[in-house]
Amino acid sequence: MTGVTADTIVGIVDEADRQLVRSVLSDVPGSVRVTTPDAVDAAFAEGRPALVVASVREPGALERVVSDVRSREATVPIVVAPPSDSDRLAAAAARSDADGYAPIGSDELTTAIERRRTDDGPNPDDSRDGIARSTLELIAESLPEEAFILDEDGTYMEASVRSDVSDLYTVGGDDLVGRTLFDAFDEPVASDLVECVRRAIETGDQQRIEYEADTTGGRLRWEGRVNPIEEPIDGRRAVVWLARDITERARREESLRQQRDQLETLNRINDVVRGVIDTLVEAPTRSEIEDGVCRRLVESDLYCGAWIGERTGDARIEPRTDAGAAERYFAALDDDEIAADCGAISNGLSSGEAIVTNAVQEADGVPPRVRAAAREDDVNSVIAVPIGHDGTVYGLLVVLARREDAFSERERNAFTLLGDTIGFAINAVMNRRLLFADTVVELELRIDDGDAFSFDVTSAYDCTVDLEWAGTTSGGLIHQYVTVDGLDGETAIAEARGHDSIESARLIREGDGECTLEFRLSESGVRTLTNYGTRVQSASVADGTATVLVEAPRDVDVRRLLETFRQVYPNARLVARREVDREVDTAAERRKRIAETLTDRQLTALRLAYYGGYFDWPRGTTGEEIAEKMEISPPTMHQHLRSALSHLLTEFFEEPE
Repeated sequence: MTGVTADTIVGIVDEADRQLVRSVLSDVPGSVRVTTPDAVDAAFAEGRPALVVASVREPGALERVVSDVRSREATVPIVVAPPSDSDRLAAAAARSDADGYAPIGSDELTTAIERRRTDDGPNPDDSRDGIARSTLELIAESLPEEAFILDEDGTYMEASVRSDVSDLYTVGGDDLVGRTLFDAFDEPVASDLVECVRRAIETGDQQRIEYEADTTGGRLRWEGRVNPIEEPIDGRRAVVWLARDITERARREESLRQQRDQLETLNRINDVVRGVIDTLVEAPTRSEIEDGVCRRLVESDLYCGAWIGERTGDARIEPRTDAGAAERYFAALDDDEIAADCGAISNGLSSGEAIVTNAVQEADGVPPRVRAAAREDDVNSVIAVPIGHDGTVYGLLVVLARREDAFSERERNAFTLLGDTIGFAINAVMNRRLLFADTVVELELRIDDGDAFSFDVTSAYDCTVDLEWAGTTSGGLIHQYVTVDGLDGETAIAEARGHDSIESARLIREGDGECTLEFRLSESGVRTLTNYGTRVQSASVADGTATVLVEAPRDVDVRRLLETFRQVYPNARLVARREVDREVDTAAERRKRIAETLTDRQLTALRLAYYGGYFDWPRGTTGEEIAEKMEISPPTMHQHLRSALSHLLTEFFEEPE
């Protein structure tokens, strides 16, 4: 190697960025050479450069470039200047012993280049206070933010501190010379720094250490690079200590670590949720669904407990199942004295949203005995998730974690989705049990003095109201169709539109002393019964009293069903309970029954329309073509077809006589 080439800057860049880097460096005084990462030797072909600018896009490639440069010249300054800012490259620059980091085009890059370029070669006659010229040259060439010479006992022999660097609280930069590391830092930090100094002297190799201290600019973190000096200074063995403020880099790396940990945790949570959903698909009963959910959640090390409870008629939370090692916490939740007032639990059911309680051991909204149990079981975070579907809440899932602040916004969203999925599965299981049951229970319910439209209108007028159909749209809107017998349509629709329980109403048809109305409601007792796995056979209201016939599975929990229904109608009571055997109605029997209700012309019109593609889109045949085949007029054909469809729909929607 030849001597220092003071005005030469070498750019080591990816081929795709060659022109970009060359154009940026073209404005820098001195000569510029640009080469690729695979040709690092070219950087030193004409001697040692004043500065190397490394502009690569991948952290691995960057570390190889710095290593190759250092293997050829250990002290040449290296500035990492990627085409765009990157936390990954910034972290790699720090790990790989680069001297600076500043993206292409930034003001920081210009400053870094100017600070790291030398203007002249070494002057052998230059000396200061007996310190060896090689030491001063090392400080000048490395150009750290702060540079010190310390002896083997940790005493400052020389200090070079920029004016804009924050002072230590214990001693300022101008007062360091003659002081020791123990004067500048707390004892534990100072001991580590002195040990690093002695290790560098004894091994003859560069040492690195990171340390923190309180300064006038706040608590900062530094990286120290400690290089032993070959010749003693004033008879004392010494080192050059190069200190760089890495506070921002450390913060970025910590932020990246936290993001990585959060992403890893979220991926694991999603894996757990997927496993729970698999359990839901396979479970044939509600109990097996709930047991499987709790078991799968605690099988991961993310959660230490899972508990499912159900609200009773007196607004208390009654446990159904639990899993995990938090027995004392579960026992506290089961306690009758506090179960109805347990912070996130009762709040979760009331709000219908997932509620997170962090620092549960100290939370004011949690009863003292529950907080004590949380401390004993090392529970730090709790999430309470409503289990529901279509407006009906079946219970509450409570999940416990030992991690502090375990349930982030993303995690809470995942559990909210899980609660909805469990609710959907429970609803499906309940309906499946009723659909395939050979024997069912028929429950007759009586409701006095309800606050719905049907109760008020039958109390005010001599009429009856019968439910035709009730259901919920995909958007969650509740619709009902009722027939009012004994009241004209004008009066009925006026009463409906003025009633608080009805959001909107319209008159469907009127005639023969009765009318049919369509309602949109915000709350419906019929939906509550349906979502509990039952089927409303009929509902009729007269003189302000309703009679409801409900079909339910044989093993239905009638007490819980009534408690759920009373959340809408507090005055509901059970009048009768009867077991009924279902008659088997095969598809062949149903087709035969429908065919017997149709005339020959109706059946012919229906067959020609179906097989001819009349109901397809786009249509395969027209009404005129069907009429021509039947040798009748199109209006007559449409009359036959509509009558046939009416018979079909009646068979599907209406109960058989």
